Parts: sequence; C-alpha cells; structure tokens
Amino acid sequence: MEIYCVGGAIRDELLGLPVKDRDWVVVGATPETLVAEGYKPVGKDFPVFLHPRTHEEYALARTERKTAPGYAGFVFHTDPSVTLEEDLARRDLTINAIARGADGLLVDPFHGRRDLADGIFRHVSPAFAEDPVRILRLARFAARFAEFRVAPETLDLMRGMVANGEVDALVPERVWQEIARGLMEARPSRMIQVLRDCGALARLLPEVDRMFGVPQPAQHHPEVDCGAHLLLVLDEAAATGQPLAVRFACLLHDLGKGLTRPDLLPHHYGHEAISERLAKDVCERLKCPADCRDLALMTAREHGIVHQAMVLRAATAVKLVERCDGLRRPERFTALLDACACDHRGRAGLASRPYPQRDRLLAVLAAVRGVDAGAIARSLADKLQIPAEVHAARVAAVRKLGLDDETNVDRLSPEARQ
Repeated sequence: MEIYCVGGAIRDELLGLPVKDRDWVVVGATPETLVAEGYKPVGKDFPVFLHPRTHEEYALARTERKTAPGYAGFVFHTDPSVTLEEDLARRDLTINAIARGADGLLVDPFHGRRDLADGIFRHVSPAFAEDPVRILRLARFAARFAEFRVAPETLDLMRGMVANGEVDALVPERVWQEIARGLMEARPSRMIQVLRDCGALARLLPEVDRMFGVPQPAQHHPEVDCGAHLLLVLDEAAATGQPLAVRFACLLHDLGKGLTRPDLLPHHYGHEAISERLAKDVCERLKCPADCRDLALMTAREHGIVHQAMVLRAATAVKLVERCDGLRRPERFTALLDACACDHRGRAGLASRPYPQRDRLLAVLAAVRGVDAGAIARSLADKLQIPAEVHAARVAAVRKLGLDDETNVDRLSPEARQ
C-alpha cells in the first residue's frame, strides 16, 4: 500500500500559497485493508475514508467511465491494480494532477509543474469533456489565479462541450455552488470572462451575457460597454472584501440594460424594473439562498435612486428606507449601499473615488430609526392615524439633516420623484 498527497495541496505548495486541505490517494489497497487500519468509510459513490487521527480524506486510486450525460453520469472502478498515473489521468487540469509520495518526490506525468510555471490551465486528457462541472471549476480557478490563461486546445474543448449540450445537463444547485465560490475569489471578473469565452455564460446566465456589447450612457464612461462595467464592479466588490450577497447583487444589478431597445441606446430608461425581473428569474433558476436573492432584487430595483442620495427629498429618502425594510433589517440596507458603492466605483481608474451617498443614507437610516414609533402610537386616540404620523415624524427627523423637499428636485430622475 502506497499513499500520495495529490491535487490542490501540491499545486498550492508549488505556488507558495497556504494549504487549507490535503487530499490523499491510496494505491494498492482495498476497502477492507483501510478499515483494518482504522480508517472510517464515508464515500457513497466511491471508496473514501477518513484517517483515524487527522480525519483527512483518503481515497482509493480509481478510474472512471462515462455512462450518461451530465456530471453525475460516471461509473468508478477501484482495484489494487489501479496505478497512481491512472488515477491522476482522470483529473481535470494538469496543475491538479501532481502527487507527492512519502519520500517527498513529485509524480508529475502530465507536466503540471511546467504549466504552473507558465501560468496555463490545460486539460489532462480528452476525458475533461465528459464532466461539464469542469468548465465551472476552471472558470473558478481563473478567478483565483487571475494571471493564468486557458490553453487554446482546452478552450476549444470547452466550446465543444457547450455546443454538445453538456452544460445544459448541470443541475442548478451545482451551478450556484461554483458561481458562488468563484464570486468569492480575488478576481471574479475572470470567472465571468472565461465562461463567456467558451460560450457557457450564454447558457448558464444569458441575462449577464446579453450585457456585453451594449453601450453605456454617455455620462457613465462610454469607453466601456455594460458588460465591461459589470466586470469592474465585481472586482471592486472583491477588492473591498464584500460578502457573497453583495457580490451576487453586483453581478445582477444591471441586467435590464441588456434588453434596452437599440433605438434608445446609449440611454437605458427604466432599466431598474427590468433588472429586478431578470434578477428574480436568475435567482429562481439557480435556487440561490434567500439572503442573496433578497439583496440582489433590492439592489437591481433601488440602485438608481441610491446613486441620487445627495439630491433626494427628505420624504423620498424616508420612503426608500421604509420600502427596503431598513428599520428591521439595517444590516441589509447597509449591504445595499455597499453594492451601490461598488457600482459607482466600477469604472476604470475610479476605484478610489468617494461615494458620499452611502454616508448620507446611513445618516437617514439612523434618523429614521431614532423616531419612537411606539410613543407616537400611544399618543394618538385614532389608531388609523398612526402610520401617517410616524412617517411624518421620520420625514421631520431627516429634514434636520439638511434635506429639503424643494432642493434640487428638478435634478431627480422620474424614479426618484416617487
């Protein structure tokens, strides 16, 4: 029995990166052998065992054979005769097909070290095309290792997978899992770009794909189109350490621009309502968590008004807070402002520019929350007057911040005058 450390742990060691988890492959053993050594079996589809002391995963060397479309259509074969090279051959990328034995020597039959040095994502074998999840994984790796490029032959293989409908067999939960992980990497824009380059973005997120090539409004730096702007927004969210919900909201905030009629371009009138509807479609299709869904819909609907916070009327600002349930969910309202700040700064060379709208609306939120609605309710004999009186008190509190109903009203968009 021989044991090798494999995959991501070796890759990250060679790149000088910290190693979070280690995976191990056992060659020349049977399930009974490992159980006798005290390992605990946990695998359902193929034999995986937990080490009795470290609890790290140890898998028997195996081969696999494609039997049906999609990522789950495989039959695995384990046997003491399966070699380490055969096990490595079933892996996705050469940089993930390197092993280290107990003697410390590397086993690299597919030249993964060379591709690490050259910064290349290259598939190990044509079997890459049998598992559509590998497209998502490669795109996610591109978001993590932003300087790496996809080998031309691998990109051609991915395009063929998309054309053959392999991507259409992916289940929503797995798509969401990989997209979410990619959004949390250092350069999420690279994930979107790789998916677009191979054609998978148009199949998985057509609402996002449609944004590329659509011009920006003249006042919004028209040198980049709406898709390029989106990539900058995503990277701004990553650079400022935003949580997943904010990054996902950034991804979906402007989808309506992709459906603007050509005769209206470069203007995008009323795109917020369309963006909210499309964002809802994406969230339902991906079955994303409720917190990500709710913030994404709110950001799509409200980001245009939030950007005008410096000229909003007091009553409009209060309605914004109330409409977003800011009194009960102040942390989500703050997340909305963070997503809007990323959108504001998502312009080439403008990542550091100030966004005073955030501070202004946080002050509005604090003023609104400072109103004692309970005291107002207790002072009124006619309970039907409570909502109007509470709202009026909130508007009065916000006016003390310097917001005035008549100030700059003519500069507001139609949405902000509501």
